[in-house]
Amino acid sequence: MVFIQGYCEANSSISHTWVDEGISPCFYFTLVPTILLTISFFLGTIHCIFYQKYGTAMEPKFIPRSCLYGFQLAISVLLLIQFLGGMVWRAANGGELPGYVVLYGCFSALGWAWAIAVLRVERRRSLLMDRTRGHSIALLLFWAVAFSAENLAFISWYSPHWWWGLENNQQQVQFALWLMRYIGTGLLFFIGLKAPGLPRKPYMLLINEDERDVENSGQSLLGRTEDNQSTWQGFRKKVRMLLPYMWPRGNIFLQLLVLFCLILLGVERVINVFVPIYYKNIVNELTDGSSWNALATTVCIYVLLKLMQGGGAGASGFISNLRSFLWIRVQQFTNRVVQVRLFSHLHSLSLRWHLGRKTGDVLRSIDRGTSSINSLLSYIVFSIIPTIVDIVISIIYFITYFNAWFGLIVFVCMGLYLTLTIIITEWRTKYRRDMNQQDNNAKSRAVDSLLNFETVKYYNAESYEVSRFEDAILKYQVSEWKTQASLAFLNQTQNLIIGSGLLAGSLLCAYFVTEGKFQIGDFVLFGTYIIQLYTPLNWFGTYYRMIQKSFIDMESMFELFEEVEEVKDEVNAGSLLFTQGKVEFENVYFSYTNGKEILRDVSFTALPGQTIALVGPSGSGKSTIIRLLFRFYDVHGGCISIDGQDISKVKQTSLRAHIGVVPQDTVLFNNTIRDNIRYGRISASDQEVEEAALAADIHDKIMTFPEGYDTQVGERGLKLSGGEKQRVAIARTILKAPQIILLDEATSALDTQTERNIQASLAKVCVNRTTVVVAHRLSTIIGADQILVISDGRIAERGRHEELLVKGGLYSDMWMRQQQAQDSDSSSDTETKDRTSEKLQPPSTSSGHHGH
Repeated sequence: MVFIQGYCEANSSISHTWVDEGISPCFYFTLVPTILLTISFFLGTIHCIFYQKYGTAMEPKFIPRSCLYGFQLAISVLLLIQFLGGMVWRAANGGELPGYVVLYGCFSALGWAWAIAVLRVERRRSLLMDRTRGHSIALLLFWAVAFSAENLAFISWYSPHWWWGLENNQQQVQFALWLMRYIGTGLLFFIGLKAPGLPRKPYMLLINEDERDVENSGQSLLGRTEDNQSTWQGFRKKVRMLLPYMWPRGNIFLQLLVLFCLILLGVERVINVFVPIYYKNIVNELTDGSSWNALATTVCIYVLLKLMQGGGAGASGFISNLRSFLWIRVQQFTNRVVQVRLFSHLHSLSLRWHLGRKTGDVLRSIDRGTSSINSLLSYIVFSIIPTIVDIVISIIYFITYFNAWFGLIVFVCMGLYLTLTIIITEWRTKYRRDMNQQDNNAKSRAVDSLLNFETVKYYNAESYEVSRFEDAILKYQVSEWKTQASLAFLNQTQNLIIGSGLLAGSLLCAYFVTEGKFQIGDFVLFGTYIIQLYTPLNWFGTYYRMIQKSFIDMESMFELFEEVEEVKDEVNAGSLLFTQGKVEFENVYFSYTNGKEILRDVSFTALPGQTIALVGPSGSGKSTIIRLLFRFYDVHGGCISIDGQDISKVKQTSLRAHIGVVPQDTVLFNNTIRDNIRYGRISASDQEVEEAALAADIHDKIMTFPEGYDTQVGERGLKLSGGEKQRVAIARTILKAPQIILLDEATSALDTQTERNIQASLAKVCVNRTTVVVAHRLSTIIGADQILVISDGRIAERGRHEELLVKGGLYSDMWMRQQQAQDSDSSSDTETKDRTSEKLQPPSTSSGHHGH
């Protein structure tokens, strides 16, 4: 039979909180379950009411399957069982139970049962409003308090009333149950931060959007971003990408610098401990009347340590400044490596990606991403880790040299501080991410508008562009306000926790001084140490936010790194062995998007030295053939070969080294004309550049400029006319001296006379070179060895100019229409000249008029 002998054990009272170097079990096992039951019952009840009233039951297909959620639920059930099992076991072995054991078992079981119910409600029902990612505050707070309560047992390490001695069977079983609770609550808290089994998107979004909408939602040109996902998602993957930049491989000097900086970091931690101790010794020696020599020595050591430490926690001390100075070279190495690798990766991406990118977004992502890597490394290595080490050292120091209560105060404050910081910061992450997106939108809109300033002025749209930019700024400021407001809320919460801990510890220390248990120097030590500890702790939230900001800022950059190269060289690809210049298309199929083929079964052969002309209506696939031959894209079917070698099996650099392209739309670098032409062959001399300009019929025009070849062409070459830009591009290709030439309507922007000059120059350049020409004016390709008429992605007709005219097909129709248009233009020009001459002619005077 089981007897309840009283609420507390013999010779014990609930009012005795500290007994024999430890917390009283009666007090502890009354306080903990009461707090847990209060949290789970009141917060859980409010939580369930809201979910029942304002939520809706989720369809099973939208509830993600998660083994981790099942593990989470199993741990909760196991903990509930162990509370009841522990009470039954103690009753079966002891016969008599103190009342607090019964209360502990029942209250704890009720609290965990209610927590399990809340967990199941969260999984099965969803609020209609947008939810932040993760569990509710009720569950996270419950798990955090439960885990913190189990950690409080360490304070009673030396108490004989607890189980640490493992002297008998009862203590061993109690220790096993505590170990089960400790591991279980810890796992629940940390798994709870990941929130397995809960949707990653608002439920209304899942049920209202079809698969295509969901695929496109939140997706930008930089990649897909979910507003509510945690920045810690994919943490391992992000760290793995950062590792090459953390350790300067191949540079022994920088590696030694890193190790030396870490040593200085350890020295700072030691100094932080001794500064308040020597300050305490000074106060005690002043009050005790110690000798001048001893006092002077203590003061000198203290000042030296303070000089090393700086204003507080190594904020600006000698060691901190030395470490920052030495870290500059490491930081520069990281910054350089990241930017160079990313820049190289962007140039390796396909034409498809570059055609769809937003330049403003990409540049902002690169700037923020590279700077965030340096910030992340600095905050983690020199702020977060040292702060955590300082906290652990302080707890151990206060428990060892002061009193367990001081360690308890520090521990509770740290636990609450870190828990609430993590929860609130995770909550406000979406505001920071949205602010970044709005910032990108505003900058992209400004860049796009400025790049197209001519179009803006053509249509008097200045006020419209300004209003669009202002609208983007207003949207950015709305997101910025939410970010700043949530930051102010977080700061106030942190200040409240820090102030409460400082007040409790100071009152307790002052009480012990008045009781004669502590010296005045001990109070000074506590105040100095705790303020020294809270200084970096007060910045801990900032560090955590900055780390999250760095992760958010890096997301776009990581997405740029993750962009897949559409056109890749094979692993063992060799160089193109150019012999004659025979180009073959064999049954080529290609499409930019699935389901819409641009080229269908295209086959033709360009013999060495021949000129192949591609004609046809716009959108028929002429320029696509040029791009496939230059390998901007890989074919989806068939094969393209040069001299019998499949171009997809050779290195892109070797293929493109033998091909010269004159595009339809020429874009020049914001540099001199000389450097723009020299881009065709970087090693070319000034004389070779001028010879290429002569061949392109632009040398005389360049010499009329005040600065000649040193004339700046402006951004994208806007200071030059369309014909001048085209001739610079032709000169660039002539300088490259390729064996295969691709002309994509190369003379479309030129007047008739210049076009004839350029055609003559191109005819000389293309001699003995395989040439593929995309032409709109059929008169420019009369002499082509073979003309291919492209229609709807197929070769509708092929042959020489005369042969195609005789056939009377598509080419003949196109030729007749162009001839009629030219005749019409010529006649209209003649009529216009006649009318003008008539208007300018003076009125005639007849002889009859005079006679009259």
